[in-house]
Amino acid sequence: MARCIHWRVIVTMPIYLGLPQWSHPAWPGTLLGVGSKPAEHLADYAKVFNAIEGNTTFYASPTPDTVLRWRDATSDGFRFTFKFPQTISHQSDLLGVDSAVSAFINLLAPLHDRLGLLKLQLPTRFGPAGLPRLEAFLSRLPSGFSYALEVRHAEFFAKGDAERALNRLLIERAVNRIMLDSRPLFSVAATTRALMDAQGKKPQLPVHVLATAQAPVVRFIGLPVVSDNLPFLQSWLPRWQQWLGEGKDLYLFIHTADNAQAPELARQIALALGHPLPAFIGENDCARQGQLDLGAGATVGHFF
Repeated sequence: MARCIHWRVIVTMPIYLGLPQWSHPAWPGTLLGVGSKPAEHLADYAKVFNAIEGNTTFYASPTPDTVLRWRDATSDGFRFTFKFPQTISHQSDLLGVDSAVSAFINLLAPLHDRLGLLKLQLPTRFGPAGLPRLEAFLSRLPSGFSYALEVRHAEFFAKGDAERALNRLLIERAVNRIMLDSRPLFSVAATTRALMDAQGKKPQLPVHVLATAQAPVVRFIGLPVVSDNLPFLQSWLPRWQQWLGEGKDLYLFIHTADNAQAPELARQIALALGHPLPAFIGENDCARQGQLDLGAGATVGHFF
């Protein structure tokens, strides 16, 4: 009997590439190991990707034990990008939150050397009138961390005074403006439950391409059929290569409607950038040797 080889690959790339989650029911047998337990999913994920878009902290704070488990499941080269809790960004409107910010960052202390970005997502109602509050909030953030901001108010996408003021503030404070590209998602009719759900939840906003600090962040909401994303990705690739050439730390977070196909889309993007990912854990699972269906959905060839 052939001896099983368990792949343990540490990703080293000049970009930080990841998904919005490390576990999904569709991933065991592809990205994740066959029969892997939920507690093992982050470790499997981190053998392929070197970043994660950590949105769970927006809704609830993890326990200290959970943070330690996250640390133990990842390597030193892995980067978490956690979102500030909604109690700070949405419920308090950035007012009187200094102690909450300190508590949040202190909770993540075991991961401090793996914190790629701390992300602040502001609600749609947070418009130009809130810029003084935002400036005061940013001025009080602890040093030694990288921060990123996602806005959703229409005035911040109108190329007028409000957007220029926002961009100036972010450049002055060295805060990265998150770029959300949901064009693929809204380019098709919502003919499936996944598309209907995603179109109902994701914002449809213009894409303004601008690196306001050292770590530009792109959240790409792609289509389930990987090749259908090509028209939208072709314009991104030269800019991503430019930022990498300038020595910036590029963060790319890849979504699809229900994220079932997100790992494969991310794999194709990595190939196009010249930084192929390690083989997916489930595709190297000994229990699947000789049985894996390498159909069109699992091809590792370029589609560019």
